[in-house]
Amino acid sequence: MAEELIVNASADKKEKYEMLLPQIEGLISVESDLIANLSNIAAALRFGMSFFWVGFYIVKDDELVLGPFQGPIACTRIRKGKGVCGVSWEKAETLLVPNVDEFPGHIACSSDSKSEIVLPALKDGEVVLILDVDSDELDNFDETDKIYLERLMKLIEAKL
Repeated sequence: MAEELIVNASADKKEKYEMLLPQIEGLISVESDLIANLSNIAAALRFGMSFFWVGFYIVKDDELVLGPFQGPIACTRIRKGKGVCGVSWEKAETLLVPNVDEFPGHIACSSDSKSEIVLPALKDGEVVLILDVDSDELDNFDETDKIYLERLMKLIEAKL
């Protein structure tokens, strides 16, 4: 079955999220496979929000391992506490990074990445995966992104 996203490119950020999240919820509500859902979520976010890079890292054997993503090639393994993703995993909290070059220990998977938001998904109180969204612009993420992407993470957690 062909899927189509409907997002008004001229809408502001909040309006785009409000159009996109119900579509993502509908898309993942009919599919039980986690990888299939994460793949479609990554594509929906990348193209619906025009992000530079969107991907998931899955906790496996005490490392974050690259999962479904959209964008340039990426780092495949990240240790707990290392880089933005590893710190988000360690702290089990969302991190907004306006300038990745100013983040201590930032792992530069792409020199084109300038700002980042990273969000954990928890199951039984433990982080099981991370959503990483990068922009090729400085200071591109704000409280609006945090609010809506945290809502998205709740949808993902309900499927875990």
